[in-house]
Amino acid sequence: MANTHVNAIVVGAGAGGGVVAKELAVHGLSVVLFERGGWPDYDAHINDELISQRTQVLGSAFGPDHRKHPRVSIQQDGSKQVVTPISGDYGHIAACVGSGTVSYGAMAWRFMPEDFKLKSTYGKVEGSTLDDWPVSYEDLEPFYEKAEWEIGVSGDDSQNPFAPPRKKPQPMPPFEYNRAGRILAEAGSRLGLHPFPIPMLRNSVPYNGRPACIRNRTCVGFACPVDGKNGTHNTVIPTAMATGNCEVRTHCQVAEVMSDASGRVTGIKYFDGEDKGQIQTSDLVIVAASATETARLLLNSKSDLFPRGLGNNYDWVGRNLQGHAYTGAVGLYDFEITDFAGPGASFGMCDFNHHHDGIVGGGMLANEFNPLPYLFSGVRPPGAKPWGREHKDFQMKNIKRMAVLQGPIQEIPNFEARVTVDPSVKDHWGIPVVAMSGSRHPIDYEHCKWLSSKAEMVLKEAGAVQTWQRVGGRGLSGGQHQAGTARMGNDPQSSVCNRYGQVHGIDNLFVADGSLCVTNGGFNPVLTIMALGYWVSDYITRNWNASKFKS
Repeated sequence: MANTHVNAIVVGAGAGGGVVAKELAVHGLSVVLFERGGWPDYDAHINDELISQRTQVLGSAFGPDHRKHPRVSIQQDGSKQVVTPISGDYGHIAACVGSGTVSYGAMAWRFMPEDFKLKSTYGKVEGSTLDDWPVSYEDLEPFYEKAEWEIGVSGDDSQNPFAPPRKKPQPMPPFEYNRAGRILAEAGSRLGLHPFPIPMLRNSVPYNGRPACIRNRTCVGFACPVDGKNGTHNTVIPTAMATGNCEVRTHCQVAEVMSDASGRVTGIKYFDGEDKGQIQTSDLVIVAASATETARLLLNSKSDLFPRGLGNNYDWVGRNLQGHAYTGAVGLYDFEITDFAGPGASFGMCDFNHHHDGIVGGGMLANEFNPLPYLFSGVRPPGAKPWGREHKDFQMKNIKRMAVLQGPIQEIPNFEARVTVDPSVKDHWGIPVVAMSGSRHPIDYEHCKWLSSKAEMVLKEAGAVQTWQRVGGRGLSGGQHQAGTARMGNDPQSSVCNRYGQVHGIDNLFVADGSLCVTNGGFNPVLTIMALGYWVSDYITRNWNASKFKS
């Protein structure tokens, strides 16, 4: 039997898609939310670091299935490598309801006003596609606030002198510092810097019917055992379902967005949980599948009017792929600086985000999440042996004596860092897969060296007996915090979507994830993606009754 026609299809149940599904459903639209994975289940996965979302050595607790979802990595010499979620260069995104919001570190940063007008603030950067957003911080501020209160954020921006202006405080008090956070924050203060508690999408106190965080040390990369970490899977998506207007279809792989001879989209083709091909029609389609998978879906959705894919008449879909190069330094101490109190990261500093000579943007610094054994085994001073008795002795002696201070750098977008599809490599369902190519802009590495030197300075002030830098910023981006591949803009010839996430020239097709981001800030972008989900939804619901999008 054919699926019943609905008002809206949302592809992807992550940070953006979950918000959109909720907003449309509570405004009375009938919605089907498609997710390629299933519902997350903490009890189904022990706290095994080797299947966590940070390592994936032996698989992934929250997907995607490495047997069904290959990708292609195009190397700098032009050669191709087929990669999977348990190999390098994949650009992994979780596959479950909630997506990365199930297992993320949950830092809840607002971008700064400058992050929306980077080109106006710093000027042209040669070899880049740097541009201003078509929306401002002031436009998104009410939607940041809505995300903080509906999904739940702990923090206190009054302790951060660099925080952007806000009309309402975060709904929960901030987390306390753990031992490393306290020691490093005191060192930062002595240097004249401005440490403060990191804003977090997790409950510092009971909130919205769910308990407070229990300070579990296995946090980032894992689901929360008490449901105190806030994602779309346990906040907005249940609210959407409670309206009776939203159906969540799991284990569904969307293959194509369909369009008609007039250029309007009519629905999607997908494979259900039994690998059977299906069609779902709708008035609207909102794609929120991540910056890699959203680009893939648009590129695979071809027609006579869109021979290169939906929204791709000017070859901008998949371009400007950004992520975040994490950069910083490591300090080794002659005392135990780490107490393993969760969630791990507890203090941050925004002193290095903007307005430093020779730096375009910058980045925040924070202490790292708890060093679990496998990842810690790769953190060694220069020249240290990565095997044998010396390696094991270092592991046992120093796992509590080491601190990492690092952060994401504002990457500079460029046209050749991109997502394409490879027609010769297909997934389990026969759909051409993501191919990632290009590299970061050269200036990113220089920025990373600068920020790493600032991190090392703080670690030394905190009493480290040995320090060394870990400098990022080279190679292909998009490994984490993916963004930019369907950027918003006012000019259809240099962007994919307009300021409301509406694909240029297609009234009833929208994007609502990190793909929209023109630049990616010097922060974890998830709160901005949630705010964009509310922003896009607001435009749709305000215009819905005028029948602008209806078939």
